[in-house]
Amino acid sequence: MVNVNSKDRLPLIGIEEHFITEEVLQAWHEAELSATDPSLAHNAGTIGARLLDLAQGRIDLMDEAGVDVQVLSLTTPALHELGPASVDIARRCNDIIAEAIARHPHRFQGLATLPVSDPEAAALELERCVKTLGFKGTMLSGRVGDRNLDHADFMPIFESASLLGAPILLHPRTPPAAVREAYYSGLNPALDTALATYGLGWHYDAGLQFVRLMVSGIFDRLPTLQIILGHWGEMVLFYAERLSAMGRVSHLNKTVDDYLKNNLYVTASGMFWPHFMEIAASIVGKERLLFSTDFPYQYRPGNDARRFLNECGLSGEDLAGFAHINWERLTQHCGSRT
Repeated sequence: MVNVNSKDRLPLIGIEEHFITEEVLQAWHEAELSATDPSLAHNAGTIGARLLDLAQGRIDLMDEAGVDVQVLSLTTPALHELGPASVDIARRCNDIIAEAIARHPHRFQGLATLPVSDPEAAALELERCVKTLGFKGTMLSGRVGDRNLDHADFMPIFESASLLGAPILLHPRTPPAAVREAYYSGLNPALDTALATYGLGWHYDAGLQFVRLMVSGIFDRLPTLQIILGHWGEMVLFYAERLSAMGRVSHLNKTVDDYLKNNLYVTASGMFWPHFMEIAASIVGKERLLFSTDFPYQYRPGNDARRFLNECGLSGEDLAGFAHINWERLTQHCGSRT
């Protein structure tokens, strides 16, 4: 549970808050990922410095925004393109986060960084992170090479998460080059990159990964598995009615609505528009709303996070749930099921 001094002040937990390490930056550079993933350019300058900071500078910005706890996750594209070397890199990343949590136990929590190109090793690392390091789940950043997350190769990761009671945050990543060329090019270089990443492409990509997992039957095989989508559902919730029609051809055990209400949580990711929250709540339920700021990408000064909490339109138990209780409830048995 989160400690707060004031009895009148709700604890505020941001569950999608990112970091980077120098080792990962170097590994991306050596793999020449900047040539294939334009999103890496977003991790420079002030944002890059904030991603690297796991100490007082980050905490000062949290205090200014009104955030009590950040749940730390390695920013996109994580280790998805780093091959066998990612096994050791993942372990060191997770140890760095565990050390930061140990230094500031009331300010930081962690989501595991996984070597997803080796799913068996990733499943074992998730178990270590949850059971030994006390992490609260993991984050996956979309495709791995040319394989979508519903590929059979990745089942060990999802099985491990389900067994451990560890939620999985599905995070956006840049669409493949062929998709960018077909749909996100021809404007100008800066606009092409923006449209393919934070403007639209990231969010379609993350939402599509969830839809593919759902219609592939993953929740029928793993009914307790819990997935989190940022940015109020990465487009998915706004097309829930259309997606429900896929039940006719997907041969699932339940309706799409059932999976959205029982296997999906959604978080704000710094998109502080109350009407988006209203739509999300009407589909998944208020008990499945989670707070986040998408630090440092959506960071805005001036107590911005606390202001949205106070003005979002929720009250009483619903407000407390959004601020911290829904997350605490989701993760209370993480690591204790096995």
